[in-house]
Amino acid sequence: MRGLNKVTLIGNLGKDPELQTLEGNINVAKFSLATTETFKDTKGQTHTTTEWHSVVVWRNMADLAAKYLKKGSMIYLEGKIKTRSFEDKMGEKRYVTEIIGDSFIMLDKPEELHP
Repeated sequence: MRGLNKVTLIGNLGKDPELQTLEGNINVAKFSLATTETFKDTKGQTHTTTEWHSVVVWRNMADLAAKYLKKGSMIYLEGKIKTRSFEDKMGEKRYVTEIIGDSFIMLDKPEELHP
């Protein structure tokens, strides 16, 4: 049986996308995405929790993200979870879990995109 690695998120950008151009003229954009859930406990009190996700998009999606998205933009994102490791400056092995975006849809109203 094959596995499935699929993530679907709706949230708001925590910062403007950071665009980089790598060797071979390949663009990559990175940004944080906040997803917020609200629920009521057994006493009827409302609680809100926010989860932060590190998102990476490549090539044309990176260009679109850098051009049209900004801090606070609301998007629908589809992608997959990827964990990578690296050595920090002290030689310690560190792990980073990111969402690799396959597609996104901008959910802001047109007047919110171009005030």
